[in-house]
Amino acid sequence: MPEIKVVNMAGAEVGTMTLSDKVFGAEVNGDILHAAVKAYLANQRQGTQSTLTRTEVSGGGKKPYRQKGTGRARQGSTRAPQWTHGGIALGPKPRSYRVSMNKKVKRTAMFSAFSAKVAAGEMIVVDQIAAEAFKTATMAKMLSDVKASGKTLVVLAENDEKVVKSFANIADVKTEQYNCLSVYDILNCESIVFAKDAVSKIEEVYAK
Repeated sequence: MPEIKVVNMAGAEVGTMTLSDKVFGAEVNGDILHAAVKAYLANQRQGTQSTLTRTEVSGGGKKPYRQKGTGRARQGSTRAPQWTHGGIALGPKPRSYRVSMNKKVKRTAMFSAFSAKVAAGEMIVVDQIAAEAFKTATMAKMLSDVKASGKTLVVLAENDEKVVKSFANIADVKTEQYNCLSVYDILNCESIVFAKDAVSKIEEVYAK
């Protein structure tokens, strides 16, 4: 089972934590991670793009000129695609981009994502993440002290408004609750900072 050190908000080591082998020590499956990220990004698409076909644009009821004798190509409507203000041929219409994954594959993807972060040394566990007031400087100092660098994901056990809003003004830092994580969130950061109780709750949910 993998072990990870636990630090306080000042960056001092206060102990170690044995992680679940099933959740944080699994074999990393690159194919499933790729599928999970693709599904996540596809599901973010609204699919509301739309264009008007020749039947939906206004006008064009009358034949613009006679069929023969003008020397020009025959035309039946000024709303055909080749005309200015005409309809769009084969343009996009509203559609769903939804991609579904079964529960077992989703869990495997989560295990792979967590395990990849542990293996890369990009996971940091803090014994408690708390704020006495709405203070961005306090949280910025904490990230510096625990050596979280680059794009950072902070994972909490429960929604703490003071903590969340204190992190909100720090560039490239995102906060999430443990039960709202996605594979994309986990992989799309250079450091992932867990509150210790959030790790326990993740293991409680996934290690069954």
